[in-house]
Amino acid sequence: MLPQKFEFLTREQSPKMLLEAIKLYGVAEMPGESSNGLIMSWADEIGVRKSYINDSIPWCGLFMAIVAKRAGKTIVENPLWALNWKNFGTPVKTAMLGDVLIFPRNGGNHVGIYVAENKTHYYVLGGNQGNKVCIMPFEKKNCKAIRRPIYKVQPTNVRIVNVL
Repeated sequence: MLPQKFEFLTREQSPKMLLEAIKLYGVAEMPGESSNGLIMSWADEIGVRKSYINDSIPWCGLFMAIVAKRAGKTIVENPLWALNWKNFGTPVKTAMLGDVLIFPRNGGNHVGIYVAENKTHYYVLGGNQGNKVCIMPFEKKNCKAIRRPIYKVQPTNVRIVNVL
């Protein structure tokens, strides 16, 4: 269940990647040496199971790949590497609903989907955020890339979403 501040997302008609991501909200990795079978099935579904062997490996890129695939979008080459998502879709200067955002993190990078913003932060729906699929704030100043999915016709609800 989405936090109250973001319940509006359940009423959105598109973008498709966002809708697919919402379906996975709350999926979490298993603590310890076990792995969540659902997360591991994503690796099978997108064909990266040989290189993705357990859910203790950062899986934000895997999450993006499964969401993109299920939405009918082209998956980037080597999707497990978050920074490779800078090659997804088209670059834009202003983040809007459903865009793919890339940020630095300790030891690498992170990728997720824009759902909202305030003056200083983007709210990002992503995988492997606190070891689960959730919405978290990321500082705007740290955003490395904003990529818009390629649309035949851009959904009318692709817009800036301000929240407090």
